[in-house]
Amino acid sequence: MTLRELHDSAREMLDPVFYDYVAGGAGDERVVADNERAFGRYALLPRVLSGSEARDTAVDLPGARQAAPVFVAPTAFHRLVHRDGERATARAAAAEGAVLVTGTAATTAVLDVVAAAREAASDPAVWFQMYLHPRREVTAALVRRAEDAGCTALVVTVDSPVFGRHTRDLRNGFTDLPPGYAAENMRDLPGAEPGALTAVPMSPTVRWPDFAETLGGTSLPVLVKGVLHPDDARLAVEHGAAGVIVSNHGGRQCDAVPAAVDCLPAITDAVAGRVPVLLDGGVRRGSDVAVALALGASAVGVGRPVVWGLAVDGEAGARGVLATLRDEYDHTLALCGGRRNADLTADMVVRRGGTW
Repeated sequence: MTLRELHDSAREMLDPVFYDYVAGGAGDERVVADNERAFGRYALLPRVLSGSEARDTAVDLPGARQAAPVFVAPTAFHRLVHRDGERATARAAAAEGAVLVTGTAATTAVLDVVAAAREAASDPAVWFQMYLHPRREVTAALVRRAEDAGCTALVVTVDSPVFGRHTRDLRNGFTDLPPGYAAENMRDLPGAEPGALTAVPMSPTVRWPDFAETLGGTSLPVLVKGVLHPDDARLAVEHGAAGVIVSNHGGRQCDAVPAAVDCLPAITDAVAGRVPVLLDGGVRRGSDVAVALALGASAVGVGRPVVWGLAVDGEAGARGVLATLRDEYDHTLALCGGRRNADLTADMVVRRGGTW
């Protein structure tokens, strides 16, 4: 089943409100569409007589050595689409050697997510995505929770000073989770009653010093997610980030920003190899992975496709998405004359319709 067919099957199976939550974005959803469409503006110029029968596509990332070049980007509320939720996603990612970025808004607590990943691999790489809370003690508690669970890195999302306005959710009246579901990582945090939930933080008051304070309070590597401007990439590195993730939140925050892949070359130049640059947004085929790596990404994240796989066939469906993308990427690498990821270089990417 292709990823497009998987999407269509998930749409038929899911409650329309839950489908809209996953598929939708901010405003008129121009960025949601452009994230995918942007990859069609790029073409690859293969090299010839330079390949190998066997190719090495593994990549070393912060807290994840020899990982797959495709990771699972943070997406919320997996139990809305499948009863096993994030546990199934964790097992799928670990079985494929892929980093799983589980998040603040997961419907399964991070401790249980890591435990599930360990059912499929002895040493899985699970990163914890979080937002900086205006109250420092809450941020510190989330960091400790991720450390105690066995996460190997933190990912701080920085593109969300306020919630994006999701047109479909507003139309459907989907403003809270149904009974029996919760953002479990936000339970039992400082300042809340025992067993109570704290709201997922969105604050326009957090600054780079707050990020630096979080970094100083943990031994884990900390990546910054949601960077589109090259100056912010430089600031992230200067403040100690272990990696930069180029992302527009899957088109779920601001509907006036560029496609993520269009921002990648400038971010790569700004970082200048000091830390890994990763990308998420719009990756739907192995050739998209190849384009992103040629433009300087160390790895790419996929969100919605994994959720569609989870909805259709649970753990096996999510694993199939990762396996398909990795196989397609390996095939594309072979067609481009490559033996390893580094063989894909920026001079091998051209604009479709442009002059060579």
